[in-house]
Amino acid sequence: MSTQQSLSPARPESPDTAAPPQDRGDWALSWHGVKTVATLELRQRVRSTRWKIALVVWFVVVGGITLLTSGALSFMTGYDDSDVQQGPIIFGAVVFFVLFLGLLVAPTLSASAINGDRNAGTLATLQVTLLTAAEIVVGKLVAAWSAALAFLVVSVPFIAWALVAGGVSFLSLVTTVLLLAVLLAVVCAIGLGFSALTTKTSGSAVLTYLTVAGLTVVSLILFGLTTPLVTYQTEIRAWAVADDHDWESDEIPECEWQTFESPQTHTELTWWLLAVNPFVIVADAAPETTVSDDEEYFSASDPLSLIRTGVRVARMGPQAEQDWCGAYEPGYVSPVENPEIDDSPVWPWGLGANLLLGAGGVVLAVRRLRIPSGKLPRGTRVA
Repeated sequence: MSTQQSLSPARPESPDTAAPPQDRGDWALSWHGVKTVATLELRQRVRSTRWKIALVVWFVVVGGITLLTSGALSFMTGYDDSDVQQGPIIFGAVVFFVLFLGLLVAPTLSASAINGDRNAGTLATLQVTLLTAAEIVVGKLVAAWSAALAFLVVSVPFIAWALVAGGVSFLSLVTTVLLLAVLLAVVCAIGLGFSALTTKTSGSAVLTYLTVAGLTVVSLILFGLTTPLVTYQTEIRAWAVADDHDWESDEIPECEWQTFESPQTHTELTWWLLAVNPFVIVADAAPETTVSDDEEYFSASDPLSLIRTGVRVARMGPQAEQDWCGAYEPGYVSPVENPEIDDSPVWPWGLGANLLLGAGGVVLAVRRLRIPSGKLPRGTRVA
């Protein structure tokens, strides 16, 4: 006796019953996702003719400044028959000029990366794929940073010009170029955050430029304006002329130690306003160069050393002992010892503050690209 068993064919799953793709989360990152977004962004930039023109103009402008600086120094040193090496001066001038131009160009590379795609209706296409919000943001950041690095690479031959002029080490070149690259990444990240925050590209560009101006210009202005706020009466010990000295006589004044209540500017409370400045960060991080055997000329001619020394002196604040007597006789030796400048670097504090701003821009952009979005601004185009 045989039994017959009927088998019903398995029904194919309908699209509605298929298992949904696993939710990777907004912050999930993969190399493939970041590379995909970055490649799409870079292909659009490479196709643009304005991109090539901008690189050529950058090359010509930086090269012109380098040649003019070299020519002016050659004329000046040849006129006074000086043996001062030109390398550190050329190095400082060109590095600062490249940083200045980079801070102007970097915001344009990322300030419209998100709201520009949203207005064009192409951002929603990326958001409905398996790409996470973090992959979209990081991919756009990598693309903007790569474009900024292209301008920096074009400038490297002129920065390296200082090596030929002498007085600049290869370590100075490498350190400075790496730091310039990091600062450009920070500006791109800030622009990306504002691009996700605002709906208009003009608004994000203005906010990015205002942030850059705050770090570079406003920080210096605030440092100067806060000087009266940190100037107050402080008790100091001074080597000063005796109170009973007869100023009508021709005798050389006798000096003695005295204690005074004198207004002193305590810049140790506000030095951090200078530390966040990108130009101060680059100057303080650059290794010391050698201009000549004369240390006084070294400190007065190398722009990077001037800034480095000035910021570190500001961090020390006023001296507890001061010489108010002055050189009233030949061979005068001051009893007040010159304080040793604190050699601990300032740039890590400033770079850390800048990196926090850049990280804040990335976090803001990822949060604004979440799906589903809780609330969209009025007039926002979805697709």
